[in-house]
Amino acid sequence: MDTTTEAPAFVRSAAAVATSTGEDYRVEIRSGHHKLTADEPASVGGGDTATTPVGLLLSALGSCTAITLRMYAQRKDWPLQTVRVHLGYEKGPESSVRITRRIELLGDLDEAQRARLLEIADRTPVTRAVRGGTPIVEQHHNAAVHREGPVGTVGAGSAPLAGGQEAGRHE
Repeated sequence: MDTTTEAPAFVRSAAAVATSTGEDYRVEIRSGHHKLTADEPASVGGGDTATTPVGLLLSALGSCTAITLRMYAQRKDWPLQTVRVHLGYEKGPESSVRITRRIELLGDLDEAQRARLLEIADRTPVTRAVRGGTPIVEQHHNAAVHREGPVGTVGAGSAPLAGGQEAGRHE
């Protein structure tokens, strides 16, 4: 009798494509149908035309925190007016780094509601990904050999996303 079970398959719930085409550090990013850019400050050779990749990481953490707390408060019908998340990326001794987060909750909330919202903040999807050290599974390919889609588009694979989208194809 075979008692082994297969691990559940992963289902992609988000995807992004970051493309650097010039000699500068500017990167064009597509996530779904949204377009973003990233760059480095002039002090390290960038053009300072957009936020840094670390700034994007902090933005993801802050926005996920604010959205999750807003959703929770709405479901509970709590009088949360504003969520403001202050974040910092700090460098320490021996190449150590840390992220600081301070959450402001504005509204006529009682202490129990405030405490519960702060507990929820520790369980947002991006908080868990950052704190848990989500594994990054490398998938390498040679773009000159691996082509997909219309001529001129190079994809990173066509794994299906939730909602029917495919990674690398965001027309």
